[in-house]
Amino acid sequence: MNPSQIKMQNVSRIYHVGDEDVFALNNINLDIFSGDYLSIMGPSGSGKSTLLNVTGLLDTPDSGEYILGGNNVTQLSETQLARLRQDTIGFVFQAFHLVPRLSAEENIELPMVLAGMDKSERKKRVRQALTETGLLNRAKHRPEQLSGGQRQRVAIARATIMHPKIILADEPTGNLDRQSGQEVIQVLESLNENGITLIMVTHDAEIGGRASRQVKMLDGKIVQELKADNHDEVN
Repeated sequence: MNPSQIKMQNVSRIYHVGDEDVFALNNINLDIFSGDYLSIMGPSGSGKSTLLNVTGLLDTPDSGEYILGGNNVTQLSETQLARLRQDTIGFVFQAFHLVPRLSAEENIELPMVLAGMDKSERKKRVRQALTETGLLNRAKHRPEQLSGGQRQRVAIARATIMHPKIILADEPTGNLDRQSGQEVIQVLESLNENGITLIMVTHDAEIGGRASRQVKMLDGKIVQELKADNHDEVN
């Protein structure tokens, strides 16, 4: 199986609220193939972010089977999950999650420092990432010295610096104006065009409609799946 291929079978995630069991995910069946561009949409509380967290190995299902690149992740240890996450997945969040005291280039470099990568290789990758995201002239700026769109581009560069096969983006344009949001989406889509699997949660129907596949959720269930080319429903 391709290392970025995802297969979920009957996946459920249950939260215990008082005396009740609440299904954040309810019997999810989903296949995501290498190079896919998938948007996940639905109202607040529909399970979008939980599905993204389970996909990104930040949360684990209570039942069902999740296969990532041939690995049944429900059978892996925390150490194995961390390694698979580091090697396979990059995350982009609505709130950027940059380290305030670090410059743009230092934020981008951080995953490589934590992975123990050689300094010369780190510097080469950071310069390339800054160039590709149009941030070379902002390398020394700290997050508070950057616009929202620039911060998100730093976050994208950081998410891709370890060369992941999958990018998970949770409302990546949620804190941005329209122009900055369009620029960020174009950066993410260029990564997808280069073969990275892109999975994006969004409330924005226009942005979600750009994806080649669209999953719509309600009450923890996938209620509709569309292909964007002709908006045909997938059975």
